[in-house]
Amino acid sequence: MAKPQPSARPPGWRCTARWWLARVGTSVFVWTVLMQLAPVAEVWRFPRSDARWQGASACNATNLSVLADETPHLESPPVLPPRRVYKSNGYLQLSCNGGLNQMRAAICDMVTISRYLNLTLLIPELDKRSFWADPSDFGDIFNVQHFIDSLRDEIKIIKSLPKKFYGKVQHGLFSMPPVSWSNEKYYLKQILPLIKKHKIIHFNKTDARLANNGLPIELQKLRCRVNYQALRFTPKIEALGNKLVSILQRTGSFVVLHLRYEMDMLAFSGCTHGCSDKETEELTRMRYAYPWWKEKEIVSEKKRLEGLCPLTPEETALVLQALGFERNTLIYIASGEIYGGERRLAALRAVYPKLVRKEMLLSPDELRPFQNHSTQMAALDYVVSVASDVFIPSYDGNMAKVVEGHRRYTGFRKTILLDRLELVELLDLHQSGKLSWEQFSGAVQEVHKNQMGQPIQRKVIPDRPKEEDYFYANPHECLGPQRMTKLGGFEI
Repeated sequence: MAKPQPSARPPGWRCTARWWLARVGTSVFVWTVLMQLAPVAEVWRFPRSDARWQGASACNATNLSVLADETPHLESPPVLPPRRVYKSNGYLQLSCNGGLNQMRAAICDMVTISRYLNLTLLIPELDKRSFWADPSDFGDIFNVQHFIDSLRDEIKIIKSLPKKFYGKVQHGLFSMPPVSWSNEKYYLKQILPLIKKHKIIHFNKTDARLANNGLPIELQKLRCRVNYQALRFTPKIEALGNKLVSILQRTGSFVVLHLRYEMDMLAFSGCTHGCSDKETEELTRMRYAYPWWKEKEIVSEKKRLEGLCPLTPEETALVLQALGFERNTLIYIASGEIYGGERRLAALRAVYPKLVRKEMLLSPDELRPFQNHSTQMAALDYVVSVASDVFIPSYDGNMAKVVEGHRRYTGFRKTILLDRLELVELLDLHQSGKLSWEQFSGAVQEVHKNQMGQPIQRKVIPDRPKEEDYFYANPHECLGPQRMTKLGGFEI
């Protein structure tokens, strides 16, 4: 009788195979669950532990430093907030107008409006037709992917329109400027029906199109979130801006003077105090050359006495001395080209010889990529202004206001808000010999003792939004302990 053949498989192989299959299945399931929970963990900010450092207290300092040097630092990719899923009511396309900070505030407003109306937002187009004629696109100034990713739990932001809209674009989109200083009800009742009708709407102006006050707190906080978290400059702008800050900090503290004594401002405002007849004629011709500057006939001295002109470099030098800034103060001028050049800066430099500009601190090679791009140059000044120990604007334009608000948000950093109406009177009295230096200096300090960027409520003037405090200069709704909250409860 033939012997039975031995089995080719060892005893118990079926149990072993089932055991291994169970382990593999369990591992896949656990890994899938962990991947799904990762965004949730980020939202709730669960603390993460690093296994490499378990028991580190048993090691001496030398061993720890060696381990840190030898172990490569592997940065985990940022965990994105969970994407908000919603039915979009249509698409919003923007053509921003103005300079860097006017456009920056407008973008914050339009993101907020898009969220409120449940729209899909296209990456904004920047102004290329204004006085500065800067060809920079949004991606040349701001970090596009960070902008999209950081707001994905609020709205969907896209880089280009879907192909189905190409024909509509060729025939012309429905385009309009929203009414200035409008509240959320205007957008809900007037704009949303237009978007539902046309599917896509183009705003050809975006400056000051949302009210300063009277909006729901969630909308105000979203404006702040966009401004202080989502709008991040490109890595090259951040790197060079931070280098400027590091250079300035090497010798201690420094002051940023936003000296808004530039050709466009003087021509637009009609302020010619201290200018020659030839310069006055040049500025007047320029004002008439730009049709969107509506005010043409301007009496310069009348406007100056009303406190509506930027201080001249000579006036600024006297004010800084009166405020107590010493001769060795390091002052960084944040501005474009000063009208009149070094000739007009002579009085200021004679009093403050440590007067510097970015062109003096950086090499030509470092600045070359930014040349002829005034918006990018302004972004460098913005980085330095926010980081400075003291910020002093000579005029309350868009940069002065937006930087003031950013400095409030980062801990109420000292910002001296010059009262030009009071200062002009005091300057004239001193220069005419009617006030001694001690009287002038004492009066200047008294006027500004409560204008150093301290916590205050915004001044509200019903039906006169241009005269009340600007939201972005003092976003007090966002300055409490619970700054940022996810917008909720607004489903259209």
